[in-house]
Amino acid sequence: MHTVGIEEELFVVDDEGRLVAGSEAVLRAHRRLEPGDELDHELFLQQVEIQTDAHADPDALHDDLLAQRSSAVSAARAAGLHLAAVPVDVLGGTEPAPTPKSRYEEMISRYGEIARNGMTCGMHIHVQVPDEDAVRVIDSLRPWTPILTALSANAPFFNGRDTSHASWRGHLWDTWPTAGPVEAFGDHATYRAMVDGWIASGAALDEHMVYLDARPAESYPTVEVRVADVCTEVDDALLVAEVTRGLVATILSGGLDTGSWRLETLKAARWRARHDGLEGALLDPTTGTFVAAEQALESLLKATHQGLAETGTTERVTDGVHRLLTSGNGAVRQRAVAGADLDLAAVMADLIHRTNPKHD
Repeated sequence: MHTVGIEEELFVVDDEGRLVAGSEAVLRAHRRLEPGDELDHELFLQQVEIQTDAHADPDALHDDLLAQRSSAVSAARAAGLHLAAVPVDVLGGTEPAPTPKSRYEEMISRYGEIARNGMTCGMHIHVQVPDEDAVRVIDSLRPWTPILTALSANAPFFNGRDTSHASWRGHLWDTWPTAGPVEAFGDHATYRAMVDGWIASGAALDEHMVYLDARPAESYPTVEVRVADVCTEVDDALLVAEVTRGLVATILSGGLDTGSWRLETLKAARWRARHDGLEGALLDPTTGTFVAAEQALESLLKATHQGLAETGTTERVTDGVHRLLTSGNGAVRQRAVAGADLDLAAVMADLIHRTNPKHD
């Protein structure tokens, strides 16, 4: 059984839903309420990060994420603030405030506006993978990651405007020189040479700044998949995590070969997923064609049946996929709340409410 864990980045906001450089206050409150259980800093003081442990049992992952979310929300409230699980600054007008750590300060100094564009909140999924298989897994995941992006798409509004995309976060993140789709590596030596080359060129300060859509983790025997928006609804986050685990398990069992993919096709697939979410077309990696999102997701379920069966999540994932196809992802929900008059204050109020896993 391949364990899976979740990292979520969350924005710190005030009563009006505007971003606040309040992470230190939230972390202090969290230490008082949950001694020995730390929240994490992020690049900017407007953000905090929560992490689950690694779990083989889907129910244990569910309970862990609920607990992490609940304790973080409680800490923010104790500090007179709120948390919002939203990928970008919806209302705008907030100047990024770097967290005062030497590494973050060096990132801001070297990369300037690129780093400031990095004030976004994503969700990273870690799936246990033997070290010798990590490169094969990230190579094989490349055409499938746009589907994960579409499921999690949760960023239609940015800086007070409708972006005409279901997810704008990825477009901001892609300004980093180490982000974006890549050729298949084939083996660890080739991957290692690329990482060393990026660091030598200055495109990355260190290995942690290798911002591939999927990468071997530095400190854990996992593959880290980084294409998902942070999801406002916990159930959406858990679905993306289990789909990711199903993909990885299927690859490790001999399915979903690396294949031959042109970068142009992978870039188009990423853009289409960010633009359409689940309301248009997605790349179907089993045929290499762009099809209706429902058809692409049915292909996903068929292609990963072995991995989903192995992890015991077939019914859970199938029901979750059909739920999102029916009710819509986070982007759909935000646009419904905004309405024709684009009431973004109402959007932020709803996001704050739904970030709390105890909401009605």
